[in-house]
Amino acid sequence: MNDDVQRFLDRLAERNAARGAEPTWIAARRQAGAARFEALGFPHRRIEEWKYTDVRDIAANDFALADSAEFSPAAAAALTLPIEAHRLTFVDGVFAPALSDLGELPAGVQVVPLSKALEENHEAVGGPLGRLTGVEFSPFAALNTAFFEEGALVRLAPRTVVEKPIVLQFLSRAGEREVMSHPRILVEAGGRSQATLIEHHVGEEGAANFTNLVEEIILDRGAILTHYKLQEAPLKDRHVASIQVEQARDSRYTSFNLNLGGGLVRNDLVSDLNGEGAEATFHGLFYGQGRQHVDNHTLVNHNAPHTRSSENYKGILDDRAHGVFNGRVVVKRDSQKIESEQSNANLLLSDRAEVDTKPELEIYADDVKCAHGATTGQLDAEAVYALRARGIDEQTARGLLTLAFAGEVMELVDLDAVAERVELTVAGKLPERFNLAGLVETAAAFSED
Repeated sequence: MNDDVQRFLDRLAERNAARGAEPTWIAARRQAGAARFEALGFPHRRIEEWKYTDVRDIAANDFALADSAEFSPAAAAALTLPIEAHRLTFVDGVFAPALSDLGELPAGVQVVPLSKALEENHEAVGGPLGRLTGVEFSPFAALNTAFFEEGALVRLAPRTVVEKPIVLQFLSRAGEREVMSHPRILVEAGGRSQATLIEHHVGEEGAANFTNLVEEIILDRGAILTHYKLQEAPLKDRHVASIQVEQARDSRYTSFNLNLGGGLVRNDLVSDLNGEGAEATFHGLFYGQGRQHVDNHTLVNHNAPHTRSSENYKGILDDRAHGVFNGRVVVKRDSQKIESEQSNANLLLSDRAEVDTKPELEIYADDVKCAHGATTGQLDAEAVYALRARGIDEQTARGLLTLAFAGEVMELVDLDAVAERVELTVAGKLPERFNLAGLVETAAAFSED
């Protein structure tokens, strides 16, 4: 066992001693997570799935664990999405009740911090928790299982419709000591229920922390969930997320995975289509600047016939940023009459930016309709010239064209507050005489000429 692994295990031992007695099943899972992490160690670039992502910066760091959720209310307000919602807020992984506002939840809806759910009825949580994303999923999932204390439980009773979005906000704090957090999110949507979940990662400028998230989403028959993951953490933050979705018959899961921040980012998104009529739609946009590294790995398992998946990821990379996209679709044996589409398009704004893309199809059935593709290119110089000829300065012209490239994903975003955050990051502050729709339409028309 190397020193990096031992350092994290020592930190876990300190935390366990301070925490005191826990239910037997929680202690057993912590021990299983620690044992699996000790056996695997941190992933390295000789492993195919981590070929392009170097996590030595995480492994070598001596992260502390936060014990308080102190955060300036004014600073939190400035970072919070201006949207009417049921909101839980966490600071460096610690629940912040003063910054949360659930309002009046509809009957049949439960949104609570995971610590409270475990305290009130840990046995009801213990069954589904860890069933999808266990210690075998990855070294980081094992590490999360060893350390998890906080997060969120979202439960929807059958046929419940939640009108306002549910927001889980994770704030990263700039402090003298870099900290790590291992939040756990469990979502259980009953039959024919419907909701929008917004997961927002953001923080103070200068924060340099490590978030290791595990999220499990269980959709019963006919359930519909739209899931926005807006990641705009500070540029020194590290962010690793393991998200697994289980879909029953006729369920619909729509993911908007929008990555704008973080120095080192890794997202693993998996959906298991286990019942006929189940649909998974993945929309992704990742933007990198400076030396940011953003790695997206997705997997859709068509485990039942008559299922459908669609995936469209866009990457925009500037300066010396590095992007990775690995999208895999697996059609299991006897999963006939399925449809699957996958696309990854990338825009390089600098000759030093880099992207590695690998769309994959693995098909074990013969009556299917599947397609995939990937492209990488730069801004069209003629389109930039055409916009400048109409009195638009070069910076604005490049911003327009960049936003037009992202438009195929962004035009499907129904939340203005989310779209505006993406617009500002990707294109900068644009002239007020244009609205977002007009900008995208105008620039797209020039780029197609």
